[in-house]
Amino acid sequence: MSNENVVTGVEESASGPRIQKITLSDLKEAISLGIADFNTKPSHLVFLALIYPIIGVVLARFAFGYEVLPLLFPLIAGFALIGPLAATGMYEMSRRIEKNLEISWRRAFDVLRSHSILSISMLGFIQTGIFVGWLFAANAIYVSIFGDATPASLKEFAVDIFTTPEGMNLILIGSGVGFLFAVLVLSISVVSFPMLLDRDVSAFMAVKTSVRSVIVNPVIMLVWGFIVACALVIGSIPFFVGLAVVMPILGHATWHLYRKVVARG
Repeated sequence: MSNENVVTGVEESASGPRIQKITLSDLKEAISLGIADFNTKPSHLVFLALIYPIIGVVLARFAFGYEVLPLLFPLIAGFALIGPLAATGMYEMSRRIEKNLEISWRRAFDVLRSHSILSISMLGFIQTGIFVGWLFAANAIYVSIFGDATPASLKEFAVDIFTTPEGMNLILIGSGVGFLFAVLVLSISVVSFPMLLDRDVSAFMAVKTSVRSVIVNPVIMLVWGFIVACALVIGSIPFFVGLAVVMPILGHATWHLYRKVVARG
C-alpha cells in the first residue's frame, strides 16, 4: 500500500470514525487483555535490551558528577511521553494475536513495512519533540528555583528537594507543568498509533480521532493516564527493572483500549 495516507488517507471521512463511550469496566477489560497478550508472547527481554543501555548512560554520567540529578525524575516521567511510540511493536503483536496471525519478534518489526510508516514516523517525531521540550522546561524550572549550581551529592540533592520550601515549589510547579505535557501527549496519541496500524488513514485523522476519544471519555482517559503514570513509577522503583514488564503490558492494553473506543467499520 502507498503512503498517501500521510496527507489524505483512504478510509477517512470528514468526521472520522465513530467514538464510543466506555466505562471503567471496559478499561479494566482492556488491561486484562493486555496482560493476556503479554503472557502469550512475553516481551520483557526486548524491553530490557532497550532500557538498560539508557540506564548505563545515566550511570556513566553519574560517574563524572551529579549534573544529571535535576533531570533524573523528568527523564523517568518522560517514559510516559514517548511510551506510545515505544510500544508500537506491542500494538502490532496484539493486532496479530487478535487476527490469529503468526506471532514472533520478527513479525513485530513488520511495523517498519506498514503502509502508515511515514505517518507513524511523523507522530513519533512530534512526540520526541514534546519529550525534549519537557526536559528543557523541567531544567528551566529547576534553574529558576535553585540556580545552575551542581548538587554536591545525591543526599544533598534529596534534602534540598524534599525538606525545603524551594523543593516543595519545584515539586508543585514541576508536577503542574508535567501534567500539561502528559495531557497533551495523551490527547494526541491514546489511540492514534494503533489506529495508524489498523487503518489506512492520515496522521491528521489519527490525531483528530485520538483527541475526540479523550473529549468523549474525559474521566476514563484521565483514569487511564493516572494508571499509566503510576505503573511507570512503580516499574522504575526497582532500578527500572519493572519497566521491562510494565511498558509492554501498557502497550498491549492500549491496543485493546483503542478497540473499545474507536468503532470498527
